[in-house]
Amino acid sequence: MNRKHNPALTANAKALRKNMTKEERHLWYDFLRDYSIRFLRQKVIGKYIVDFYCHDAGLVIELDGSQHYNPAEQIKDQTRTEYLNKWGLMVIRIPNNQVTRNFQGVCEYIDTCVKRRCGRN
Repeated sequence: MNRKHNPALTANAKALRKNMTKEERHLWYDFLRDYSIRFLRQKVIGKYIVDFYCHDAGLVIELDGSQHYNPAEQIKDQTRTEYLNKWGLMVIRIPNNQVTRNFQGVCEYIDTCVKRRCGRN
């Protein structure tokens, strides 16, 4: 497996950074951008573009809209998660409505995951 940057996805990743969903913008600008450990947004990893990525914690954050709850999308998401897990990455999936309804709880959950992955509990 080659995790090197995939140049075929670079333009799409840049477009996604410019056109983030409102939930992605909220999480990025109100928490992850200034988090004590560096996160990247719309990061190319192999054949995928992940919503948010923290190298130090080996953590991927995926925000899931309603389309992710139909069976075909759940299979795709599982395949994607298994691919990323093979690289030793932990994938956490957060429903968009949780970012809207329970932002503080989402931030605390992410913080806990990062600290555990970095051995800082």
